[in-house]
Amino acid sequence: MHEIQAKSILSAYNGINVYRGCTHGCIYCDARSLCYHTPVPFEDIEVKINAPELLDAALRRKKKQCMIGTGSMSDPYIPLEQKLCITKKCLEVIEKHGFGLAIQTKSDLILRDEQLLCSINKKAKCVVQITLTTYDENLCKIIEPCVCTTERRIAVLERMRTLGIPTVVWLSPVLPFINDNMENIRHILEACARCNVKGIIAFGMGLTLRDGNREHFYAALDRHFPGMKERYIKEFGCAYELPSRNTAQLTAYFHSFCKEHDILHTPESCFAYMKDFSPQLSLF
Repeated sequence: MHEIQAKSILSAYNGINVYRGCTHGCIYCDARSLCYHTPVPFEDIEVKINAPELLDAALRRKKKQCMIGTGSMSDPYIPLEQKLCITKKCLEVIEKHGFGLAIQTKSDLILRDEQLLCSINKKAKCVVQITLTTYDENLCKIIEPCVCTTERRIAVLERMRTLGIPTVVWLSPVLPFINDNMENIRHILEACARCNVKGIIAFGMGLTLRDGNREHFYAALDRHFPGMKERYIKEFGCAYELPSRNTAQLTAYFHSFCKEHDILHTPESCFAYMKDFSPQLSLF
């Protein structure tokens, strides 16, 4: 890891990322793409050590409150957060100023900050986003080796439901020939329904590969799925979008299931919900 003094923290779209790079080790990670100019090696985490102070100053300048997003490029709960607590300090700033929060992670470390999340949700609005890719715990340990498995992430969703904090699930990516089967999608959706998630984001049934993450992904395929890289190259070449052969069937089931259980199921509706700053009103 290396620390930097960042010049700014809040984007034009009210997003923050206090870390750059990641150590979760997900074999498909799009953030490794060269176009994002993330640290090399990717596991050499760039820590914006002054992020809480920058965020405090930025929110003081805001003319009106809004939702603040984090986790789109780097998970805010990578293992370093356990020691550094920079994400936690940023949440304290958001809570202090009465802003909302839409936070995305794969880590159960978020439970450490559940009281802060509850306070933000009480004052304004908090949406917790969890990524789920496979219901197979053994497969999860292969494709997402250094972060808690699906079972534990579902436990986070259940805890958020108990706390009254709305959740959104990212059903992404769906890896052709690996987790793109009806049984996997059905198990994940059934877990989402049990946890009463507000929405599920699925950008089609497949994945994307760019320069940087493609090489990393193919190397992982060679290690864990012998012969699979050659199958990908034969099927997709150097394409950016790699759709599952089962896309039509899986997509139809996905939308049907979500409609039946009153779950938001288009990216547009999920993003609109997360961007909507609608503070909860007291009954008294």
